[in-house]
Amino acid sequence: MQEKFMKEALKEAKKAYNKLEVPVGCIIVKDNKIIARAHNLKETKFDTTKHAEIIAIQKASKKLKSWRLLDCDMYVTLEPCSMCAGAIINSRISNLYIGTMDEKTGAAGSILNLFEDYTFNHKVNVEKGILNKDCQKILKDFFKELRNEKSKKRE
Repeated sequence: MQEKFMKEALKEAKKAYNKLEVPVGCIIVKDNKIIARAHNLKETKFDTTKHAEIIAIQKASKKLKSWRLLDCDMYVTLEPCSMCAGAIINSRISNLYIGTMDEKTGAAGSILNLFEDYTFNHKVNVEKGILNKDCQKILKDFFKELRNEKSKKRE
């Protein structure tokens, strides 16, 4: 089931890729049904807060008519940053499933761990490495392509 839902998050990441956004995709699931889908839109919307996780939380909250996303699970292709980790905790997501880790800005164990190192009023269960290779590949391909485009412009 986890791989099935992470594949859906990867579909969102591909949408971001096609928009020249860092390819991160996210879905939120309640009762084994996807209630929200999102991908990064920082570049498109010129907004630092338009991370896939934040947009998905907003959509799920609207659908459920509540900021409390109780009994909801989030699947995200890349480890959340501190902003997104805080939003995940505050929205009361039950389970967080991460595709691959982010060694530069990750807040679920790579740089810091907001989910385990601090005591908040809500505890999120975190599982890492779901479809890790697929989630890594889309990011590596994206940045490789971006570097190639930049080097072509310099020539």
